[in-house]
Amino acid sequence: MNDFTVLILPGANASSVATTLDVLAAAAATASRAGASAPRWRVLCAGGASAPLSNGMSVKGAALPARVRSEHSVWIVPGLGLTHPKALAQRFTEPDALRAIAALRAHARAGGAVAASCSAVFLLQAAGLLAGRKVTTSWWLAPLLHRLAPGCTVDADRMVIEDGPLVTAGAAMAQTDLMLHLVRTRFGVALADAVARVLLIDARAAQAPFVVPEMMAMGNELVARITARVEAGLPHAPCIEELAMEFAMSARTLARHVKAATGRSPLALVQSVRLNKARALLENSKLSVDEVALRVGYEDATALRRLMRKATGATPRQFRANGREGRPAPLRSSASPA
Repeated sequence: MNDFTVLILPGANASSVATTLDVLAAAAATASRAGASAPRWRVLCAGGASAPLSNGMSVKGAALPARVRSEHSVWIVPGLGLTHPKALAQRFTEPDALRAIAALRAHARAGGAVAASCSAVFLLQAAGLLAGRKVTTSWWLAPLLHRLAPGCTVDADRMVIEDGPLVTAGAAMAQTDLMLHLVRTRFGVALADAVARVLLIDARAAQAPFVVPEMMAMGNELVARITARVEAGLPHAPCIEELAMEFAMSARTLARHVKAATGRSPLALVQSVRLNKARALLENSKLSVDEVALRVGYEDATALRRLMRKATGATPRQFRANGREGRPAPLRSSASPA
């Protein structure tokens, strides 16, 4: 009996697949020292006995059977390497994806658990598994998932969410967090901590520090214009009523459009723009925290610190340290394939 079944589709994100297998291998290698059972797993490829991955890599496994046998293993779907709505829609019409969808649906109906990260969460949506659940996905795809699956709650700020038999995670590298979560909940904290030490993994609880508000628009012209208008107006960000008047609609209509496109309120969108600008200034300028607060429209540094900690779990000093140490500012990074 396998504890995990790794379901891989052709074109899947290579790093997401590698992370999945590396965490499982590390868990098996360190289990005895951690006083835990060693996990067992199998690899199924939706397109045959092997699957080509992104960046020219490939992985071998068994072909996905036409009929899924009922079992207690957790099915894990690494990120699919897709970031565009049209690419997602097209991908799920292809024969191998349809086989994967049918297999996931059958496994879930038999009472099996399923885990997925990033764009692979959309595969669970196509299989009808998200209704009534709380889930996460990569933050820039969250608005799309919110539109496609209104029957579920999409919390893009969380890195990993477990709701009943479903475990979902954020962007492609959140597969690390997903796998540690599965090891921790199925095999114990000691083994998960041992794996984290061996692989030098730091746990992350939220995606919020990585969010770029402009990318939340996902092609929505109104959201893109609101985001640009708010940033251009800093430190005097327009209120919701002013934005509604500028875009020739009522405040209620504006709120409805923003909520439908992003899953957030206009006020939350405005605040994310201000916080994003503040973090960029902290990491890339010599302005004091008080000066940064004024530049983005907060009355004082105390208000900025409070809101930053609430939204990201980090303080202005921590973001400033990131910039000084020369690490890439997470909020300026582009979206990698999921």
